[in-house]
This record gives sequence, structure tokens and C-alpha cells, in this order.
Amino acid sequence: MSDSEDMAEFASIVERIERGEVPIKNIERELICPICKELFTHPLILPCQHSVCHKCVRELLMLNHEDSFDAGSECSMPGSPRSRVPSPSMERLDRLVRSGGSRGSISSPGWRRGSVTPRVTTIPCPGCQHDIDLGERGISMLFRNFTLENIVERYRQAARAAVAIMCNICKPPQQQEATKSCMDCKASYCNECFKLHHPWGTPKAQHEYVGPTTNFRPKVLMCPEHEMEKVNMYCEVCKRPVCHLCKLGGSHANHKVTSMGSAYKILKEKLAKSIHYLISKEDQVRAQITDLDLLINQTEDNGQLAERQANEHFERLFETLQERKSEMLKSIEQSRNRRLDQLKVQVEEYQGMLENSGLVGYAQEVLKETDHSCFVQTAKQLHTRIQKATESLRTFHPASDPCFDEFVLDTSREETLLKEMCFGGVPDPPLIDLSTSRVYNEASICWRLSDDHLPTDHHVMEYRRLGGQSPSQEDGEDSGAWRATDKVYGPNTVVCDLEPDSLFSFRVKSCRNSMFSPHSPEVTFHTPPAPAFGFLFSDKCGFSTERLILNNRRDTVESVASMAFLLAAERVQTGSFIGLDYIIGDMGISQGRHYWAFKVEPYSYMVKFGVASDSKLLEWFHNPRDTSSPRYDHDSGHDSGSEDTCYELSQPFTLLTLGMGKLFIPKTSSVSTAHAASSDPGNRVLPLPQRIGVCLDYDACRVYFYDADTMRCLYERQVDCSGTMYPAFGLMGSGKIQLEEFITAKRLTF
Repeated sequence: MSDSEDMAEFASIVERIERGEVPIKNIERELICPICKELFTHPLILPCQHSVCHKCVRELLMLNHEDSFDAGSECSMPGSPRSRVPSPSMERLDRLVRSGGSRGSISSPGWRRGSVTPRVTTIPCPGCQHDIDLGERGISMLFRNFTLENIVERYRQAARAAVAIMCNICKPPQQQEATKSCMDCKASYCNECFKLHHPWGTPKAQHEYVGPTTNFRPKVLMCPEHEMEKVNMYCEVCKRPVCHLCKLGGSHANHKVTSMGSAYKILKEKLAKSIHYLISKEDQVRAQITDLDLLINQTEDNGQLAERQANEHFERLFETLQERKSEMLKSIEQSRNRRLDQLKVQVEEYQGMLENSGLVGYAQEVLKETDHSCFVQTAKQLHTRIQKATESLRTFHPASDPCFDEFVLDTSREETLLKEMCFGGVPDPPLIDLSTSRVYNEASICWRLSDDHLPTDHHVMEYRRLGGQSPSQEDGEDSGAWRATDKVYGPNTVVCDLEPDSLFSFRVKSCRNSMFSPHSPEVTFHTPPAPAFGFLFSDKCGFSTERLILNNRRDTVESVASMAFLLAAERVQTGSFIGLDYIIGDMGISQGRHYWAFKVEPYSYMVKFGVASDSKLLEWFHNPRDTSSPRYDHDSGHDSGSEDTCYELSQPFTLLTLGMGKLFIPKTSSVSTAHAASSDPGNRVLPLPQRIGVCLDYDACRVYFYDADTMRCLYERQVDCSGTMYPAFGLMGSGKIQLEEFITAKRLTF
């Protein structure tokens, strides 16, 4: 499609939107309140830009402040503090959105003047789940969403096309269908009644009228904070309309605002372009909807298949368990019957030893035999039996063991295996967080898991050195081989003993039930050229308590304007130069290579940073400075006069300048950097890096400045290291410097 056709289609879409010809069907989901799940009724716009019914906001306030709810409040209902509040009338709602802060019962249900209950007006937004603070004036500070009201009204009319809006003046049974609605009179009229009540030549003839409607909104949107003022500006910070009093002395005094016409034009153009883009991609959207429908069907089918397979697997497990259970119960029953039979036989034998019963009774009867031959014939076998019974009596042993220990099962291992059965599949891979991970000679790597992840058992961090042979590695050892840490049970770990000035790749994987996730995407970090140098800001040497604020940890310093600063400026008669406020590290360097990093807030007016010797620091802190010349600055010579001539090659200090979101590279012929090689000033002004690194090679008498995120060298030069060198910083105007955590960690543990 050509550009002219594109623009023509875009203009056509805008026209259709303005004429209201865009179909209003199938948009009900956009018109549903997220709380009551009904069409919006008098919606209010929350500070987070989500809309909620007026009655739902009131109900949220009541539920959140149930303990302090006043049963006598106008919004309560006797005996039922949780009952839904009826929607207020349109007239009362108009007063509400334009009311002042004196109506405490309207802005915050359940609160009264003089009440000991604290007035809290914080509610959770049902759209974004964030806590919304409505402030002291509560819902009286919220705008009504008239546009959304109008769309809801049009939707209602489209949904009930057969129901006509009747004239409010005609009386039944001659009541006619309305043809117009007057926005000033807030009433609907038929043609005859409209002519009668808006005669030509009277002020009423100038009233604004629209098609038949039941939604009468104000002709002009008024400021909820200044009820007599119209909103005529748009605050780009708070994303809401404001009046001129809000900008002059209200809560938006320091915010950037634009005219309402400009905001209308920009937002309408953006919205129309977005709609044009969506409409132009309608075929693509329909194709994607078809793909999604296919995925839904596949998901349904695959889910049912997974259910059937799971049922089959568990049925097989149940069948196996049932078989083993039946076999075991049968074995137990057989063993029990056998033992019972043996014990019963033994009981019968012992009962026979009782007098006049069994064996003893039979023996007594044999003793009555008087015939010698007959007695001997019977008594011999009987005597043998009696002897056995006597022996059994002396050494009693049960015929069987009543214990069934051989049938006791130890199923703990099987239970553990069943409990450890993994139904969640392979864990999702974690994602390394670049914003919180830091790499020096040690690497602090942090990662995060997906929001809906299942609990994991542990993680494993892997890393490798990219390119080149490490000096610490033995001959034949592969420098690119992955090295793994021990098991990590949290979302971060520290990798120690990394080679300096090297590129390392990191990845991490999660483990759950002995199943490992895929590796996270690899991320690379460049280690600094030297070990990290640990120090804090010194609060003793040259520290200005009037203009510099040092936090308790001494890792952050902030420059603020003060009365002393203004008095110093007042005394300056020529020029406008005010001296820098210097602060240094509490540790010095007298040998070796050392690296440190810090962050400068983008709003900082001017900050100098680098290194300086102890002798130069004494000169700065104790010698008076000439503040009458804006070109005199004896700190580095990297600006002002240094723009005209190159200073000497080696000095006992080197400071770079940054400010207003820019980094300035000094002009000097002695520096072998691409930025300094050009005489064009534009090539020497760089965007401010998020983190800045400094490396001092004391033995080589050289200092390097880096972009700490990419480890790209921005500038380097010689420096006279004749004494002890200190990290040095200078601030002018507003500014803030924060040392990296790795730089301060060792010092803070002392």
C-alpha cells in the first residue's frame, strides 16, 4: 500500500471515529466494572488510570475501614455494613466530583471530624492490584470518566434498540418519543416540546442539544481540587487534567504541563494511529485467533489424553497393589489357620493331662485291670505316652509363634518414591537479572524464576572464560570449559577468583525432583582490569558538612544548595564561579593496580572524579581559591583553560568532568583514545554511562576511565604517583554519587 493510500485510510478511520460510526458491538468486556462485574455506573478514574464504578469505590472504602465504619454515616445501612450502597443521583454525583475537602463523609466513608480513628483512604486497584492512596479528600479528588459513561450509554441504547427514549415534557397517554436532549436543561424533548421550551431569540435557544440520551454530563470539566476552575492543562507527570491554580501553587507546581488542546491533539493522534495499525493488521489478528482456537482445541484434546493416560497409569498401579495385597492377605490367612490348628491340637493334648479326662482318665481306667498279661499288653504303650506328656509339661513350648513379624511391611522407600513422583514436568529455566548482577574479581550473579513456577530444590551456576588461555590454568586445560558451582539454594550466588580483564559467560539451571531445567540464556560480563579496591567516603579530610550530605554507611554523598552557598555567591562581584566541594576515599593506594566503580545520578549538575595525591589534596583543602574568575580551576585543567591549550603530561592528579547527563573527554594530544584524537568538541562529549569505573596502575603511573557496564575504556592518561593516591570526587550544585556495593562491602564488614 502506498503512503498516500495509507494516509487516506488513516484519515477515513479518524473520520469514522469522530462521527461515531465505529461499531459498538462486541465491546461489552471493556465496559464491565472489575469489581461488580456489571456495566459501569458513574465510573471514576483512579490515579492509576483504571476506572471503577462510584458505588464500588465507596464500598471498597467501607470494606477497608470496617473497624472504623460509622453506622450513622450517610453511606451506611443499619445492621449491614457490608451491604451494597445504592448509586447516588446524577445531581448529587455532580456535586460530589466538584465538592471541596470539607465533606469528609463523602470522601471517606466511616470517618468523622474529631474521630479518634485515623483517616485512611488507601484502596487496592482491582485492575493493576496496586494500592491507591486517594489522599485526604478521598474520592472527591477523582474525575468522573464522562467518555466511558457516554460509551456505556450508547452501548445500552444499541443493546435495547427497541426501547425508545420518551419526551420528559409530554404527559401520558400523548407522550411522544424524544428527538433531542438538552445538555443544559438535562432533559429530553420531542420536536414540539423542544420548540416550546427553547423559543427562538431567547437565551434557551443557545442551549447545547444532542440526540436522545439519558446521560447528561457537564458541558465543562471542572477541577475537583478547585471546584470553580475549569481544567485547561494536562499534567504529563500525573497523567491527568489540571487547572491553572494546580499549576501555580498546587500539587502540580513543579510538574511539566501542556495545554489541553495540545494534549488532546497528541493523544488523539496516537490513539487513532494505534487503531489504524490494529485495523490494518486485522487479517493477521484473525489468523492468530484461528491459531489460538486451534491451540485451545489441542490443549483440550491433549489435556483429556493426559488425563486418560494418568488414569491408566494409576489404575495399573492400583491393580498391582491390589494383587500384592490379595497375595499377602492370603498368605497371612493361611499362616494364621496353620498356627491355630497347631495350637488347638496342643491345647487338646494338655487338656488330656487333666484328672478324669483324656489321657489321665484313660490311664486311671487301665490301672483297674487285674489281669497281668492284659495290663502289661496295654500299659507299655500308655506309659510311653505318659512319659512324653510329663516331659512336655517340664519343657513347655507353644506349638507355633503368635507373632506375624515376617508379614510386617516397610513401605517407607516406596512412599518416598510416590511422594517424589514429579507431575510438574521439567522446571522452567531461570533468567539471569542483568540489573542486579555485578562482576569484579568476584561475580555476584542474581536470577529470577517465572511468576507461576513450582518450588525448586536447588540451582547450579555454570560459567566459563571466553577466548584466550588463563594464566592460572594448567597446560592443556580447556579455558572454554564450563565450570559449575556447588548447589545454590537461593536466587543468587558469588563466583570467586575470576581472572581480570577477561570476558566470562554465565548460565544457570534449576533442579526439582532430580530433574534439571534447560539452561538460562547465556549472559556475558567483562571483568575489570584489576582487583576491586575497597573504600568508603572519608568524613574527615576536607569534607564540607554545609554542602555535602554523607549517609551513615558512607557509601553515598549528595551535594545540596544551602544558605552558605547562597552567601558565597552573593559575595562574588565578578563572574559566577563557585568552588567545588571535594570528598575523597578513606583508603589510599601506594602500589599495584586497583579498580573501583560508582554511579552518578543523571540530574547532577557537575561532578569531577578521578585520583589525586596526598600533597595535591592538602593544597586543595588548605590553600585559598580565587573564585572571582570563572576560568580558574586548579583541580584538573580538563575544562575552562584546558580547552585552549594542553596541560603537562604528568601531574599528581587527574579528574574527568561530567554533568547534565554528559561526560566530557579532555582535549589533549597525549591520550591515545579515539575520542581525544579528534579536535571536534562534539566527539569529546559522551552520554553519561549508568556506571563509571576507574583503574589506577600505580606502578605504571597511569589511570584509566571505563564505562563499567561494558568495560569500554573511555579515557586514559599518565599521572604522577609520587605519593599516596586517593580516589577523589568534586561536586558543584545538586548532585549525588553512590559507590558500588562490591567497593564498600569489605570496608563495611570491618
